[in-house]
Amino acid sequence: MLPFGSFWYFRFKFSVNEDDVESAKLNPAPCVYLKRSSRCRITRSPVRIGLDLPVRRMALFVLGGRLLKCATGIKTAMTALRPCCSSVASGKQHINGVDLYYEQKGRGKHAVLLIPGALGSTRTDFGPQLNSLNKEQFTVVGWDPRGYGQSRPPDRDFPSDFFERDAKDAVALMKALGFDKFSLLGWSDGGITALIVAARNPRLISKMVVWGSNAFVSQDDLKLYEAVRDVSKWSARMRQPMEEVYGAEMFAKTWEGWVDGIAQFAHRPEGSICLELLPLITCPTLIVHGEKDPMVPSFHPQHLLKHIKGSRLHLMPEGKHNLHLRYANEFNRLVEDFLQE
Repeated sequence: MLPFGSFWYFRFKFSVNEDDVESAKLNPAPCVYLKRSSRCRITRSPVRIGLDLPVRRMALFVLGGRLLKCATGIKTAMTALRPCCSSVASGKQHINGVDLYYEQKGRGKHAVLLIPGALGSTRTDFGPQLNSLNKEQFTVVGWDPRGYGQSRPPDRDFPSDFFERDAKDAVALMKALGFDKFSLLGWSDGGITALIVAARNPRLISKMVVWGSNAFVSQDDLKLYEAVRDVSKWSARMRQPMEEVYGAEMFAKTWEGWVDGIAQFAHRPEGSICLELLPLITCPTLIVHGEKDPMVPSFHPQHLLKHIKGSRLHLMPEGKHNLHLRYANEFNRLVEDFLQE
């Protein structure tokens, strides 16, 4: 959706979308919300942006579906209503000491958080989901975990609790955006994060879909991880998206850090990443597995199915690790049907 009108207000750019005249973008902060009143007010959800600029300028607003110019005397932005009143928003939220980038699309009542895989980001991992999931039924939020994508600095590190840290960040981000209940779509490492979020926050999570994920690290897994440690042996097609985000040198360094980070769980009892948390998951859970996934052996989804009460498993015979990208239409239909049950 391309902006057909925009106006620079000091460091903030207001963009009006041709197909969505009820909302606007505030970059780098989240969505601008517009409200009829005797004074024009700039708001964003759910926290104050504190402009503190006693300036009188002309700004573009959308009121009643018409573009209007109004003189404003802005001191402090007011808290906005729930973000589902807008169909597009992006920006950063300061969460647990770091600035986390997110993108939000849709106006549906059912909020869905997309959690990317290792070194992944909203744009590299979830394009077909962010763009194509039903925007009338769902409000879809993609984010870049700390140290990934546009949530840098800081550079990514992999302490022993990095999955728990991501889980805390994910919950805090959704709360900051004004969502008190939401569903999870977690891919690969993001699925592990989703499992932890669901187990530790049962009242917050409506439903969960995970794929390409594991709750423990086996000796077989270690061999798989070591086999992909050296990114110079990857095909150019596989390296390119990550090198575009991180640069070749930083990508190689961060990926090697990930291999060491995931391998450390093999030294725990039973190789546990989050085995002890699986019985605590109470939300309806769909496990999707590509039967040709080279990174996640089939015993992992079977273990999740056995230990997550009431979960179900859907197998995709031709699916590999990135089945949600390769078979996006089929995957999206599967997810929408599950979330709307």
